[in-house]
Amino acid sequence: MAGSRHRAGATLIRTGLLGGSFNPAHGGHRRITRFAVDALALDEAWWLVSPGNPLKPVAGMAPLAARFASARLQARRAPIRASAMEREFGTRYTVDTLAAIQRRWPRRQFIWLMGSDNLAQFHRWRDWRKIAAKVPIAVIARPGYDARAMASPAMAWLRRFRQPLSSLRDRTRWSAPTLVILRFDPDKRSATAIRMADPLWADRMAVRSLRDSVTHRPIPFQEPVFPK
Repeated sequence: MAGSRHRAGATLIRTGLLGGSFNPAHGGHRRITRFAVDALALDEAWWLVSPGNPLKPVAGMAPLAARFASARLQARRAPIRASAMEREFGTRYTVDTLAAIQRRWPRRQFIWLMGSDNLAQFHRWRDWRKIAAKVPIAVIARPGYDARAMASPAMAWLRRFRQPLSSLRDRTRWSAPTLVILRFDPDKRSATAIRMADPLWADRMAVRSLRDSVTHRPIPFQEPVFPK
């Protein structure tokens, strides 16, 4: 594993976490994740397919199994694993999910990956400062959102913790709060555009006999999303 770091005989596995609805997952998710893995010298990335995003409406949200299946399909032959572990943990908010992840996998170093569209509304996330205190955050530029992200209330607070990319690539252990901005050729693909062009995409997903790629637990055939 190129990104692994060793201390006192232990292997610290560097893992990126990208959360989202993945409604559906698409090539843009794959491309930005692979870019982040390379840029940050990560061993792998986990896609956290949310049972239900509190900031998104239930209308138009495909069942979890279909969204997970689309994520697993896009993650093939890449250092990416799709997971619906929030369903197992019973967590709804990122701050609680991160706490559960860090307890369960203490020998991993985690970094939160998000697009600049999420940074623009990060101040609306529950206990967002606690999230920043738990793990470093890497923000990936996204067309049309960078100006709003840089002017957001969360960025006003996070700006003091901004570090160059080299600070994360070179350190044996990461500290938080830390913010890095990743810039690369933007990818304009979006789940919204895919749903508009293909409203029945979920009907074609193979949603039976699915297993979580991280926890290896079965994914239910039909799972209700959380109420708004």
